[in-house]
Amino acid sequence: MLIRYVFVFVLLAFTYAPFGHAQDTAAFPSDTEIRLLLTQADRAIQQYKPLLDEEAVQLGKSGAGAVAQDRQVVHALETALSTFAKQPQAFNSAAGFAFFEWLDDASRNALLCSTTSMNQLSDKLMRGSTKEGTELVHLSQGCMDVSTLFYTVSENAGSLYERYIKAEEALAQKGFNVAQKCTDVLKQKSDADAKKQ
Repeated sequence: MLIRYVFVFVLLAFTYAPFGHAQDTAAFPSDTEIRLLLTQADRAIQQYKPLLDEEAVQLGKSGAGAVAQDRQVVHALETALSTFAKQPQAFNSAAGFAFFEWLDDASRNALLCSTTSMNQLSDKLMRGSTKEGTELVHLSQGCMDVSTLFYTVSENAGSLYERYIKAEEALAQKGFNVAQKCTDVLKQKSDADAKKQ
């Protein structure tokens, strides 16, 4: 199912990107700002991937479904990074919102990894098993750190996307005003022509 969303994301990115007006209006997120966001997101992904491997080992079968879902989110993010790297202005479209949502999902998933690891550690300690304690503490702390990083990156993406929406609205309003002026001029000309007859 997530693969379908990734396909739709790529389609939207390349469909709407030519219509991005970031170079026309200063209010739109610039290529430089978008590339910085991509660098931040890539850093978070690279920190998260080894933790997913560790989570798969530590949580075993009980966490297999969650790890598989987390890997799908990472794959979606990597697809978005690849698309935006080629065409940064694709962010200034519906694809930018999908990217923001995936960053938010990754943050929540990493936080869930941290919580699950701590719960498993508590369970093992209550049963008197301290053998895997260090690994679970490491996993929990690593997932907490990467969750915070994803959250920060998603806040940045949300801020840029909000700017895109506002700039798009301003551009639409400007277009409406120009169309209204043209209509008024045509109406005045039509009235003037009618009076001449």
